[in-house]
Amino acid sequence: MANKVRTRRSPHRRDNRILWLMALPGIIFLLLFSYLPMFGLVIAFKNYVPIKGIFGSEWNGMDNFEFFFTSIDAGRTLRNTVGYSLMFIVVDVIFGLAIAIALYNLKNAVGRKVYNTIMILPRFLSMVLVAYIAYGLLSSQGVINTLLTNLRFDKIMFYNSPGYWPVILTVVHIWSSVGMGSIMYLSSLSSLDTSLVEAARIDGANRRQVIWNVYIPHLYSVISVLMILAIGKIFNGDFGLFYQVPMDQGVLYPTTDIIPTYVYRGLASGNFGPSAAVGVFQSAAGCCMVILSNMVVRKISPENSLF
Repeated sequence: MANKVRTRRSPHRRDNRILWLMALPGIIFLLLFSYLPMFGLVIAFKNYVPIKGIFGSEWNGMDNFEFFFTSIDAGRTLRNTVGYSLMFIVVDVIFGLAIAIALYNLKNAVGRKVYNTIMILPRFLSMVLVAYIAYGLLSSQGVINTLLTNLRFDKIMFYNSPGYWPVILTVVHIWSSVGMGSIMYLSSLSSLDTSLVEAARIDGANRRQVIWNVYIPHLYSVISVLMILAIGKIFNGDFGLFYQVPMDQGVLYPTTDIIPTYVYRGLASGNFGPSAAVGVFQSAAGCCMVILSNMVVRKISPENSLF
């Protein structure tokens, strides 16, 4: 009987070994590039000197954190990082839903695939290339200023005027990422029971009412999960967007400088301790935001919470 039991379990054990072998490269990658570097967090609490190394450098407690939060850059970078992240969350949801619903209602399957491919293509472009596209449009000799000159208007010096960049960065973000973000909503809509839409139309619902009372409720769970994950990244920011597109112009820092660009400049100038402290704060704040946002969603709608 014991032999029979072992014989019955052996295929399952063999399947588990195969699954573990398949997962092994991912586990090794996660350990090497996600968990092992966590040891470097101690740099945030040390006066780090590369020659002395992590162990030889002296401890300085919370001095690195105090250096950042008492500097004139702290308010600017935090305001820009959080402000842009909140704005991007809103526009991602609005434009993502609009694109997904429009594609879902497109009857031509070939046209749906073509439009979807066109809209997600910018996501695969290097941000360096996107920055040069923006420069070709916005520079003093670019397309927009050439058009303004031909129409007898004064040129706009975009790269010397911080006030224009909240709009510019938002437009570039929408163009480069919203198409990819709409795929999640579109894939969820593909599982929608079409009889609900037909019933709503039989009851006299117009297109707007169908969207608000059928499509949107069906997407509540996806919207909740994506928003919780996005809120967790609220202190991260898109380094490529905010560093490459404004060409790292110092005059634009009031509206383009975020935490990742600040940390990068700190590392480039050799200020490893304060930069590490900002990174620790960034990670801890992001973790807290995920937990808090999930708690709020769980209170309002437990079935739509992440955990």
